[in-house]
Amino acid sequence: MKTIDELREFFKDDIFATDAGCVIDEVGEGSSVCSMPIEAKHKNARGTVMGGAIFTLADFAFAVAANAGGVPTVSISANTMFMKAAKGERLIARATLIHNGRTTCAASVRVTDDLGTNVAEVSLTGIHLG
Repeated sequence: MKTIDELREFFKDDIFATDAGCVIDEVGEGSSVCSMPIEAKHKNARGTVMGGAIFTLADFAFAVAANAGGVPTVSISANTMFMKAAKGERLIARATLIHNGRTTCAASVRVTDDLGTNVAEVSLTGIHLG
């Protein structure tokens, strides 16, 4: 398994996510915790966090968890269920691989805010490239 420093070095080139503010907070065997501060650039016209910003963090957390084992992996499908608007100052995504096979993997990602609000549940499927 890659160390958190190795993963941070690798994912610094994930420009879209890092420009959005996504950071890697924790990494475990088949899991990760990533977060992102909620800023004005993440909000829609109603003043709530856009679904795309929430999904970006969830997809980033999935990528970290899925690639932590050293096998290059990308997402091939996702299903997002938005639950409640974020109320806090930071979004936190906790990704857990629930299947990690020879060619594919699947993960569950829960996105909350720093106040504990359940913001979204995301299911992702990935494919191992190498």
